[in-house]
Amino acid sequence: MSTHISDVLIIGGGAAGLSLALRLAEADLKITLLSKCELTEGSSLYAQGGIAAVLDGDDNFEAHVKDTHVAGADLCKDAAVRKVVEGAPKAINWLIEKGVKFTLVDGAEYDGEDSAYHLTKEGGHSHRRVIHAKDATGREVETTLEEHVRQLDNVEILENHIAIDLITSRRLDNHQGFRCFGAYALDINNNQVNTYGARAVVLSTGGASKAYLYTTNPDTSTGDGIAMAWRSGCRIANMEFVQFHPTCLYHPYAKGSLISEAVRGEGGLLKLPNGERFMDGHHEQAELAPRDIVARAIDYEMKKGGFDSVYLDISHKDPEFVLDHFPNIAASCKEYGYDMTQQPIPVVPAAHYTCGGILTDLRGRTDLKRLYAVGESSCTGLHGANRLASNSLLECLVIAESAADDIAARLAKKQDSLPELPQWDESRVSDPDERIVVSHNWDEIRRFMWDYVGIVRTNKRLQRARNRIALLQEEIVEYYGNFRVNNDLIELRNLATIAELTIECALTRKESRGLHFTRDYPEKRDYAVDTILTPNNFVGHAPIPEWHS
Repeated sequence: MSTHISDVLIIGGGAAGLSLALRLAEADLKITLLSKCELTEGSSLYAQGGIAAVLDGDDNFEAHVKDTHVAGADLCKDAAVRKVVEGAPKAINWLIEKGVKFTLVDGAEYDGEDSAYHLTKEGGHSHRRVIHAKDATGREVETTLEEHVRQLDNVEILENHIAIDLITSRRLDNHQGFRCFGAYALDINNNQVNTYGARAVVLSTGGASKAYLYTTNPDTSTGDGIAMAWRSGCRIANMEFVQFHPTCLYHPYAKGSLISEAVRGEGGLLKLPNGERFMDGHHEQAELAPRDIVARAIDYEMKKGGFDSVYLDISHKDPEFVLDHFPNIAASCKEYGYDMTQQPIPVVPAAHYTCGGILTDLRGRTDLKRLYAVGESSCTGLHGANRLASNSLLECLVIAESAADDIAARLAKKQDSLPELPQWDESRVSDPDERIVVSHNWDEIRRFMWDYVGIVRTNKRLQRARNRIALLQEEIVEYYGNFRVNNDLIELRNLATIAELTIECALTRKESRGLHFTRDYPEKRDYAVDTILTPNNFVGHAPIPEWHS
């Protein structure tokens, strides 16, 4: 076992973690970046649609702010919305300066800042404001940022390292200020747990949609940062708001194959198996309604008609137009036997985005001193009860810049030293004797979360889920305490925590709002209140006492 010391420890290598590393590197800080698999293999890589930003003269900040509030069902924090929306043009320009190649309007040639970029329109937006790189924006952003980060001498990248737990003053029996001093992480390649100390720790571990049986997310989305922060005494907010993307390709072998909202933005129509459109009967914006409404409409029509899926049809558009705008989606569909230029493609909703998370301010600061959270693992108040399409990558970029500024300024003023950090203790554990227990528990969690804590909920279903997770937590805690950790066990432990937090938040909310719809309380209350869970070991000195009120 070994101990690694740096100025800043970033846990997670998506758009939030990479952009943060790039900005902090300019402050001449020594940075360690942990990635649980290959650096780019996270949700950011698979983001298709784009990044929402006011870049057109016919658009304005107030319209983007309003659209975000409407999608968020009146639960968004206005300060968070305005900061992110108003910071969007600067963030886009920063990406362009880094070399991100966004799609240009037809016939335009790239000429730097004055280039004419193509803007698409997605659900919930009143204007065309989504700048994109064909249908693979996440890949373009992620790989471009990765290339820059890998060239930095003061950033150490450690791939295939999964964080286990944060190292706090409470863990060290040092109660001066309740601070975070680093984390323990497993080197998956050699199954060794090492200690990583830092004067600032940032969680950019992404969301938690792998808690569900069907998801558009990669296998890395197990809520690690949220679970670690909760265990360390940080508050968690609004976990009941799980966004289900309306259109995931329906095929037994198409694992999490997302069909971008931009397909509907460019004229794609949702239809029943008989070819009949149905969205105009559910919302005035039809196919371009907010995601929660579209997902519930599809779920309703599937259950009403007994269908395995509905269909998304853009075959009425010119084939060249479809292939030019959606080359990767078209290729993916073709791989499974569907030609989207000639026929409708079967789609179903799937868990897609975690709107809640670790409670933070607009600089990424959590309840625990020296601990920050950015990106999908955080809850800044931007998304409210439902995320507006293409606001996610935007939040990563804007809040990462604010967090970097705060970290750099704090570390420049305070040359605080680290206490001696203990090594990971494996003296009382043995190798697992039955690994099948882990896979069985993992499967059970994902199935009952899908069945009982899905798109449509009831008190009875949620109580069943609560009973199930309570029993599983006992098994997992006992297993974790007796056997050496491995990647699957660490993720199972975190998923169980995510499931428990999501269920408790859902049971607490006695209304239907945004992504949380329950048959027992189908109406929305006249007032909006956040669901904030406080752990028993709450650190108690939050930098955000009124949370952007």
